[in-house]
Amino acid sequence: QVQLVESGGGLVTTGGSLRLSCAASGRTFSSMGWFRQAPGKEREFVSAISWSSGSAYYAYYADSVKGRFTISRDNAKNTVYLQMNSLAPEDTAVYYCAADSRRIVAGTKTPAYWGQGTQVTVSS
Repeated sequence: QVQLVESGGGLVTTGGSLRLSCAASGRTFSSMGWFRQAPGKEREFVSAISWSSGSAYYAYYADSVKGRFTISRDNAKNTVYLQMNSLAPEDTAVYYCAADSRRIVAGTKTPAYWGQGTQVTVSS
């Protein structure tokens, strides 16, 4: 059974940092990423990382988080991380981990698997 378990959400003030983690179990994936959903808004792509054989990997970011967020992965732990710096109130949302055998990119709407979500709240 596949599970994606997120952790690391919380409450921070503007300009603060958080690191989200997503541990996958049940199988390995070649692409994992993060989406977020703010109250009253649609779920949106945040970032994703995909890797092929060897050490080559590809990272993608939404324009709104470029330069502030960094995605990384630890294949040995089947875990992906999202380091979020310079957080702003507009980053407040539930953040969802996603995984797929196909490459997750900004236009991806339905990844094969979702995590349960973790709340990130940024106060002004």
